[in-house]
Amino acid sequence: MISNIVFTKNRPLQLDAYLESLYKYFPADLIHTYIIYKEELFSEEYNKLFQKYNKCVVIKESDFFTDFMDVLNQVDTKYILFGIDDVVFYDSVDMELINKTFDEQSDNIYGFTLRFSTESLKDSGDKIEEISTGEEKVFRLNWKEGQTPHTRYPFELCCTFYKTELVKRIIYSSMNLNPFLKKIFGTTSFLTKLIAPTGLHRKVFKRFGYIYSPNKLESWPCRWSKNNKAKVPDYIYFQKLCASAIQVNMVNTTTKNDHDGTQEHTVEALNDKYKQNFRLDIEFVSNNKPTEPGCGREYFKLKNK
Repeated sequence: MISNIVFTKNRPLQLDAYLESLYKYFPADLIHTYIIYKEELFSEEYNKLFQKYNKCVVIKESDFFTDFMDVLNQVDTKYILFGIDDVVFYDSVDMELINKTFDEQSDNIYGFTLRFSTESLKDSGDKIEEISTGEEKVFRLNWKEGQTPHTRYPFELCCTFYKTELVKRIIYSSMNLNPFLKKIFGTTSFLTKLIAPTGLHRKVFKRFGYIYSPNKLESWPCRWSKNNKAKVPDYIYFQKLCASAIQVNMVNTTTKNDHDGTQEHTVEALNDKYKQNFRLDIEFVSNNKPTEPGCGREYFKLKNK
């Protein structure tokens, strides 16, 4: 039912926590996971992790755009759930409820997210509507009228379920599909490699929609949706906050992301801990549930297994 597309680089300990917590709260038999892995550091630790989760399909990134599109083109499940390796799940929503919500709200549901709750949005200024799905309550907000950066940002890679059909439509629509231009200006073309040292290739990618990193995979479809509001559904649905990004380090060099770590949270320090059999204590996170979709080191507790 679900294709889970996860992105990782230099974070085997955090990816381990992502996968362990995902399968703790959502049935593994409903999820087919693809891991797009940018190999740089800690190959040995990653390989051991991939052996542990050997049902996951691992793609070693050579060209992000090509690798991602190859995965997207073969996905035939009803839903896509994206993932980033520093996200941790600590609760769940019944997939039957999610599926029923999509079926009943097919014309106006953009996605069903695990990153919102009525409590976390109480001071946002957004109008929250309560909807009954069967015997359960779900909530929705109109992202097109969003009052905060989070609530007006509909396409994200952490913990939102999307119809595969919608994801493909948005991605394909935001790209220039002219085969000649794609050949000339594609991410692996001779011209692109020639101008790469100047930095101009990123402007070319943006012009033609050739996504070159997970950050751009999130921001460009989101931008396209905002520029084409009439072509996409109005509402983001949710029930409760079930997952958060625990942001203690940064691995992306092209986009600065907020993080709340110290020297003990560098990727090198955490990999040393991982080799010593330390793991993120997801039970601690579950017992002390974050109240925001992004949180810091107060939730990043390790335990020796």
